[in-house]
Amino acid sequence: MLIEAINIHKAYPGPLHVLKGVDLSIDAGEVVAISGPSGAGKSTLLHILGGLDLPNEGQVIFRGQNLYGLTDVKRAQARNTEMGFVFQSYHLLPELTALENVVLPAMIKENSRKTSTIEFAGLKLLDQLGLGPRALHRPNQLSGGEQQRVAIARALMNGPKVVFCDEPTGNLDSVSGHAVMDTLLGLNHSHRVTVVIVTHDEKIASRTQRVIAMKDGLLETPVLSK
Repeated sequence: MLIEAINIHKAYPGPLHVLKGVDLSIDAGEVVAISGPSGAGKSTLLHILGGLDLPNEGQVIFRGQNLYGLTDVKRAQARNTEMGFVFQSYHLLPELTALENVVLPAMIKENSRKTSTIEFAGLKLLDQLGLGPRALHRPNQLSGGEQQRVAIARALMNGPKVVFCDEPTGNLDSVSGHAVMDTLLGLNHSHRVTVVIVTHDEKIASRTQRVIAMKDGLLETPVLSK
């Protein structure tokens, strides 16, 4: 088992109880969708699974360690070296080229300037995603689908065990969205990277190996699987 969430609660002032005791497990190599209506708690759960947001109660066990038992520094190191993140809005730095955006996590990991080894690895990832000729283009010179593939390459730069995707096709037309999904499924097949995708798109969810349905801060039962 790669990830286990135990009795996860999350509330915000208001009070707004977003997650109400969520339990789930995800095995290494799975492609899993977290699906449900707006406000169900999907993104909040994803962020907690990925160490981006603190739960009010509960544990997330990642590779045998409680993420929220780690210091902030150790948790940040785990995020940078063992997890990748892809968001709906790409979050590419506009002043950097596609290649510079991709290699940024490796530069942070190595705490050094860009090296030829890091650059070569970044170019290899862009080539694998069909973006080699676009490596020196800035985000505003790329289509939405191309920007999202750059974001996927960046998420893979440090060889993560899992890639968390928060509505990765939400800003794309259906053709580009399914092309991005093709990319994620291909990477799962070739690299055995675990993929966890938050989506409200039933067609995207149906392409995963398992669908975890959420409603009102809880998992709906049964959890759908293939």
